[in-house]
Amino acid sequence: MNDRDAFAEGERAARKNIPAEANPYQDGSDEHALWSAGHEKVAGAIEARESEGS
Repeated sequence: MNDRDAFAEGERAARKNIPAEANPYQDGSDEHALWSAGHEKVAGAIEARESEGS
């Protein structure tokens, strides 16, 4: 097991506009799910802010 925080990595990826398809973890793994959840949390917030501004 490693010390990387997959959820936080997913959040950082979304802030850097890295697409969700770039998830570095094996599909079906806990880390993949955590990374996706972190990415979706930030990407959803960014999308909501952008739609409010238009």
